[in-house]
Amino acid sequence: MEKAVKEIRLVDMRALDEEAMTVEGYAAVFDTVTDWGWMHEVIDRHAFDNADMSDIVMKYNHEDSVLPMARTRGGSLQFAVDDHGLKIRAKLPDTSVNKDIYTLIREGVLSKMSFAFTVKSEEYDYDTDTRKILEFDKIFDVSVVDVPAYETTEIYARSKEQYEEEKREYEEKKMSFEKQKLELMLSL
Repeated sequence: MEKAVKEIRLVDMRALDEEAMTVEGYAAVFDTVTDWGWMHEVIDRHAFDNADMSDIVMKYNHEDSVLPMARTRGGSLQFAVDDHGLKIRAKLPDTSVNKDIYTLIREGVLSKMSFAFTVKSEEYDYDTDTRKILEFDKIFDVSVVDVPAYETTEIYARSKEQYEEEKREYEEKKMSFEKQKLELMLSL
């Protein structure tokens, strides 16, 4: 079986409280075309349906020499497949490596991800040089990377202060809308 390294997309990462370093988002996005230079590649929306995802490790650059950032087996890494792709959520343990990587993500220095897997089923369109992955066999890791294979991936962080400011602005807009709605009802 072929083992490959693939890019993932992490949509959102944020500190949920003063101590926690929690990331959440999408590890893979369906129906996104990647250009490998010699062929294109697309992940089918059912590719994860029967994949072995029993023990996925979150890493930095797929490196075995760096301590794991999170892991499904220990409960610090969770995932779900939805209509958009493979959604992940990780609570990064309080280690110096995780603090450094979290800071680099928050500052935008690290902004891409990848994942490693084996393929169980695929099809090729030789007219367009496109490989469609129909079914994964096993997912080994998801990784924050310096140089991604898929440029469409992303990872970012919001500080607690930014999150609270966005929430405050949302609540102000919501109250303003409710006030306008009430005023309209009273004027009728």
